[in-house]
Amino acid sequence: MSKKQNSVALLMAEAEYIATGACCAQILYMKQTLLDYEVVLDKVPLLCDNKSAVKLANNPVQHTRIKHIDIHHHFLRDHVAKGDISLENVGTKKSIGGYLHKTSR
Repeated sequence: MSKKQNSVALLMAEAEYIATGACCAQILYMKQTLLDYEVVLDKVPLLCDNKSAVKLANNPVQHTRIKHIDIHHHFLRDHVAKGDISLENVGTKKSIGGYLHKTSR
């Protein structure tokens, strides 16, 4: 196992964490829009295919490896803690990419 492999895995987790945070913002916007039509949603499930990103969002402890991530990227973590979003891991075979790969054979 090389140091480069650890760095790539950490960068991928950070990228997924930030992208999932952007998705969370869109979900909260849609949730607020649905309130105008009197549709109330409690905990909206958000699926992510990166286990490390899910663990970062679900664990409120600040890790030393992620202390360089800007505070505004922890938007996702805050809304998971509030209960607005339910962040869950989805396996590769169940994700859209896995589905497309399976059907293209």
